[in-house]
Amino acid sequence: MTAVAEQVESASMRAEGFIGRIPVRNLWQLMLYASDLFRTRGIGKIGLEDSPDDLPDLVAEILAHSVEVRQRRRLSLGYRSRDAVINRVRGRIDVLTTERHQLMDRGLVACRFDELTIDTPRNRFVRAALESISRIVQRKDVAHRCRALAGGMKAMGVSGDAPTRAQMSTDRFGRNDADDRFMVAAAKLAFDLVLPTEASGANVLSLPDREATWVRRLFERAVGGFYEAVLSPQGWRVLCGRTMGWQVEQKTAGIDKILPSMRTDVVLDHPSTGQRIVIDTKFTSIVTSGWYREETLRSGYVYQIYAYLRSQVGCGDALADHASGLLLHPAIGQMVDETVVVQGHRIRFATVDLASSPSNIRSQLLRLCERAPAGLS
Repeated sequence: MTAVAEQVESASMRAEGFIGRIPVRNLWQLMLYASDLFRTRGIGKIGLEDSPDDLPDLVAEILAHSVEVRQRRRLSLGYRSRDAVINRVRGRIDVLTTERHQLMDRGLVACRFDELTIDTPRNRFVRAALESISRIVQRKDVAHRCRALAGGMKAMGVSGDAPTRAQMSTDRFGRNDADDRFMVAAAKLAFDLVLPTEASGANVLSLPDREATWVRRLFERAVGGFYEAVLSPQGWRVLCGRTMGWQVEQKTAGIDKILPSMRTDVVLDHPSTGQRIVIDTKFTSIVTSGWYREETLRSGYVYQIYAYLRSQVGCGDALADHASGLLLHPAIGQMVDETVVVQGHRIRFATVDLASSPSNIRSQLLRLCERAPAGLS
C-alpha cells in the first residue's frame, strides 16, 4: 500500500464528503481535468475552481443540452443482430432451427438478421448517465430536466440496460458523429462524478489498493488533461503517454524481448522558447526514510527521470538536449518544491496538495510550468 494511502487510512472517521482525506469536490476537479469534455468546446476556460460544488450541475446541464440537440436531429441509430421466427426470409436462414421445429410446415422460417434500432449501447449509456447524475445535482430544475430526458429516451425505445465501460471503450465514432462524441464525453464525466459521491457516504474511506490505483490513474490523466487544455492556447504542445527509445548502438538477438521501454506520463514542449518539461507522476509520498537521514528522495524515481532526460541527448532534438524533468507527487497537507541541476538538466521535485482548495490546486499546477523556480537562474 502506498504512503499516501497509509496517510489517508489514519484520518478521522467522522468527516463527510471525502475519499480518504481528499475532498470529493477535489476529485471532481481531477475528473474534469481528466475528461474529454474539458478539452472540447472551451469548457476548460470556465472558472470552475471558484465554485467546484456546482460542477455536477454544470455537467448535468451540458449533458442535458447535448441530448436535447441530438433529439431534435434524432438520436443516432445502430444495427443489432437478431434471431427471430418470421413469415418471410430476412437476412440468413437458420436452417437447423427451421428444420428442427418444422417451421416451414406452418409458413414460418427462422432467420438471423441485422436490425436498425435506436436501442444502441451509446444511447443506453447516455440514458443511464442522465438518471445517475439527476440524483446528485443541487438544482431541482436541472434534476427534473435530466429525468425528463431519460424518460423521453425510454419512450423512444432506449432500454435501461447500461453497457459497461469496457463495452463503451469499443464504441467508434464516425465523421458524422461529432455531436455524439460530445454527448458521450459528458455522459462519461457524469458517471465519474456520481461514483465518489455514492461511495463516500458519511465517513472517510480508507484507500486500499483498488482505490489507490484508481486515484493514481486519475491523477496522471488529470495532469495531462489540465495542461493540454490550459497550456495549448499558449503555444505549448502537450504529449501524453509518449514512448522514448534508447540510443542503442549494438545489441544481441534477444535483448528486444527483455529491454524495458521508457514511457513518460506527460511531455510539455514550447518550441518558441526552446523549453521541454518531462513530467512523471507518482502516487507515493515524495520522500521516504533514508539510511543516514530522516527523509530522502526515492532513488529509483530519481534514476528514472534522469534516464528519461539523458537518454535523449545528442539524438538531433534540440529540445531534448536541454530538457527539464518534473517528478510530481500528490500530497495531503504537504508542500515540497525543490530543484537540482544535473549535467545541464533541471530536475524538479514537487507536490500538489489535493486537500487544498480547488483554485489552489490549479495555481500549483500552473506554477510548475515556470521556467526557473525561485533560487535558480
